[in-house]
Amino acid sequence: MARLKTTNTPNLEVLLVPTGPMMLAIEQAVMRGHRWSLAAPPVADRIAVRIAGAITMNLIHAGHRLLETDISETLHVSRAPVREALRILERERLVEFQARHGAIVTAPDADDLRDIYVVRDALFQILLQQLMAEQADALRSVFDLHMPRIVEAAGAAAVDDYALQSFLLSLAMTDLSRNRVVVDLLTSISLRTLRYVRLGLAADPALVHGSLKTWRALQRAIERRDLAAVLDTASKRIAASRDAAVRAITPPIAPARKAAGPLKPARS
Repeated sequence: MARLKTTNTPNLEVLLVPTGPMMLAIEQAVMRGHRWSLAAPPVADRIAVRIAGAITMNLIHAGHRLLETDISETLHVSRAPVREALRILERERLVEFQARHGAIVTAPDADDLRDIYVVRDALFQILLQQLMAEQADALRSVFDLHMPRIVEAAGAAAVDDYALQSFLLSLAMTDLSRNRVVVDLLTSISLRTLRYVRLGLAADPALVHGSLKTWRALQRAIERRDLAAVLDTASKRIAASRDAAVRAITPPIAPARKAAGPLKPARS
């Protein structure tokens, strides 16, 4: 007899979709620090990448339960690597383990996201100060490489591609750092917020042009080697991303109902 499906679980067929550019970028983020294994990553890492991609692309939603048995049956693997993959995702704060429920896709509220972005802003300030002092030419080269792709995605009004190219530029900036603690923390935070950045841009595609404007301003400040402008522009970018992410998860407030007027006397 077929096993009954547990409630509040996702359709795991999404884990079987072909690998696309977004999934490859997420793989790069999840497997940082294990570049030696990218040619033949362990089974658990491959499973973690697939699930992380599905979460980021909103194919698996916040609050969904991820059951080891369901995942192992869908992917035709044993439960041991699935268990390890869920622990990797817990490290990235994409899932959390709850008593009697198992692994649950995280569902941060607006306050959680604001706290995450406070840390992201502080880490980017550290990163950019270091890069401007030690690797300004390399940072400029990274922008020269990635900005044409960002401009092209913005011109095509391709929200997903724009979010992807922005994510890749952020990763490339982070990878210049020699401070591995900053690299690990920033990459993890970027991965956690990517799904909400996508949702925010999808809800209001006009934000793409404002975001592109700040990318260009940041590039110009780097070219001028104007540290104050670099730090200020980066903070403005992160604040705009935060606001879009918060709006993406905040339900709209229903308009207040108009108070009823005084009752009219009934006609005789």
